[in-house]
Amino acid sequence: MTRDEAEDILTRAGEGPDETFPLFEAALACAIHDDPGRDATPAIDLARDAVERLRRRAETESPEEAVAETLAGDLRLTGDVLTYDHPDNADVIAIADRRKGLPVALGVFYLHAARQVGLELFGVDFPGHFLLRIETEEGPLALDPFSEGRVVLPSELSRRALRTGLMPDVASRLELLMAPISDRAVLIRLQNNIFARAQQAKDWPRAERSALRRALLNPADHRPWLDVAAAREGQGALAGALQALSRAQILDGGAAIAARAARERMRLRLN
Repeated sequence: MTRDEAEDILTRAGEGPDETFPLFEAALACAIHDDPGRDATPAIDLARDAVERLRRRAETESPEEAVAETLAGDLRLTGDVLTYDHPDNADVIAIADRRKGLPVALGVFYLHAARQVGLELFGVDFPGHFLLRIETEEGPLALDPFSEGRVVLPSELSRRALRTGLMPDVASRLELLMAPISDRAVLIRLQNNIFARAQQAKDWPRAERSALRRALLNPADHRPWLDVAAAREGQGALAGALQALSRAQILDGGAAIAARAARERMRLRLN
């Protein structure tokens, strides 16, 4: 798969409805878009193996046990504690080889397998740490893909929320904090994660690519184009940054003032 082919896949995914969003295919396209020319077969094989194993386990085990035992037990997917900020932790192709990564990147494999088997598993945009929500006969449970899919108790969820700086009255409202998000939002969170790390490292080309992927995945959102502009400015590509700011203004008039100020600043640098 080439970078252009990956962009075509992401464009189609972005234009389609949330109900049929192709999470794993789009995640694979994101990985190729970031570093084309690689063999995606190991990731495809891992995803297929996860589906087959989970289907067998789900026949005799509870949903939460089947998911954790399949993805973390059988397939050895776990969080990277020692080198958390390594770029490979956000790449599904690299994860298939290393069997470790970030919570949201690991969650892609969890969610893909559950979708194919028919389990009700969803991503959760929990503050500070991506989690999964699985529906069981006893009610919803929180699973942590970074910690081998273990169940996270409500008391621990509240403590985690408090550590992120939320006020106690907010941190206790788990029905809001554990609200399921779409698979599209899961993949966008992963791209946000990549952008933040690339920006911190001043790896502007990688930051630009991740922001472009967000723009393709959610074409109605102006915010990715502001990040594209920032990444292009970091590379000294001021004309390209101006084009990105213009796209942001077109998509959202509410961003017009900030984008206009940034455009004028760059125009002054160009002149």
